[in-house]
Amino acid sequence: MEFDPENKIIKLCAHGMEAEAQGLEDDAFNLFTQAWNDSSTDFEKFTSAHFIARHQKTVSEKLKWDEMALEHAGKVNDESINNSYPSLYLNIGKCHEDLNDFELARVYYLKAHAYLEFLPDDGYGKMIKSGIISGIERISK
Repeated sequence: MEFDPENKIIKLCAHGMEAEAQGLEDDAFNLFTQAWNDSSTDFEKFTSAHFIARHQKTVSEKLKWDEMALEHAGKVNDESINNSYPSLYLNIGKCHEDLNDFELARVYYLKAHAYLEFLPDDGYGKMIKSGIISGIERISK
């Protein structure tokens, strides 16, 4: 599973990320929502839900979208989706932590940790790994 730069949904999400980088949060949210509405595959739904989650105003809404992204990722029949699980599980774990459900937070942080081997060895991978380890340490105190 490769991110096809010609895929309409990937293009919309890329434009959404550009809008985020420019501080145009409403524009970014609208682009991600359009991507969700136009998605026709589980990969597209996973991708767009992942970005929509970042723009939710409450932790409960963010959790709902992160869980939707996870549900669709689980339906993608390609092992390369495994590199997305650390971030997905980290995000869900952090939501549970923020909701003071430390038991569920631990479950998701440990799931994220189980997928560390699939992270790329770059800045992104190191950031996600650090977030997972920090989450585990915070709830283990």
